[in-house]
Amino acid sequence: MFNLSPVVRLLLFANVIVFFITSQMGDWAVDRFGLHSVLSEKFSPIQLLTHMFMHGGWTHIFSNMIGLIVFGPMLERVWGGPRFFLFYMLTGLGAAALYLGVNYYETSSLVDAYNMYRANPTNGEFVGFMSQYASSIYDRLAPFIQKFDADPTNPLYIKQGQAYVNAIVGAQVDTPMVGASGAIFGVIMAFGLLFPNTELILLFPPIPIKAKYLVLFYGLYEVYSGIYQAQSDNVAHFAHIGGMLFAYILVKLWGSQRKTFY
Repeated sequence: MFNLSPVVRLLLFANVIVFFITSQMGDWAVDRFGLHSVLSEKFSPIQLLTHMFMHGGWTHIFSNMIGLIVFGPMLERVWGGPRFFLFYMLTGLGAAALYLGVNYYETSSLVDAYNMYRANPTNGEFVGFMSQYASSIYDRLAPFIQKFDADPTNPLYIKQGQAYVNAIVGAQVDTPMVGASGAIFGVIMAFGLLFPNTELILLFPPIPIKAKYLVLFYGLYEVYSGIYQAQSDNVAHFAHIGGMLFAYILVKLWGSQRKTFY
């Protein structure tokens, strides 16, 4: 059904094999090789590469690999295997860079507030932290806050408050990102730029659409979701945006040097 090119076949094989291996290793593999925030003690530079070959489940890897085998072969035939592989890796790294940058911007104040709270874990500091960084669960904590306020030196309440705060910080700082989505969105962007009028058939609904409009839709959706939904849908939208952004830069750069590689 799909006429896979050599590098696409290699990347497909690598992603599937790594997925099978790491799925047998459990959460340890994701925690070790998934991409953590630079503010996390679990961050390691090797994660910039390893996270690109890991996935969070069957649906995740299936959707990414479909994108690779649909859009990748034509790009590889235009650029050749080495340049396509370089493009894939650079867009994946670019996606990680933008994700980490946005993550740092969003969480640096959280970490600062966390450190201030650890130095003075009072009920007042707890209320201030939770109201600013965990407003969605603040109302559920009202009974605990009342008890803490009535007995502020109780070591059990102090410990419980610290546990709540640790959980909030851990969820935002220590939750790793995995997947090839950044590179795949880069591949989709490049396809739309090089073959803008190629008609594709959507799965749902099964209607034809030109590649340039598909890329435009994806781009606008990811920007909107990154700004308004990034904290609620557990998807690294800014990694997708980063992949598309770096793909645009590379395609335009290589296009200006067209005589040297076509």
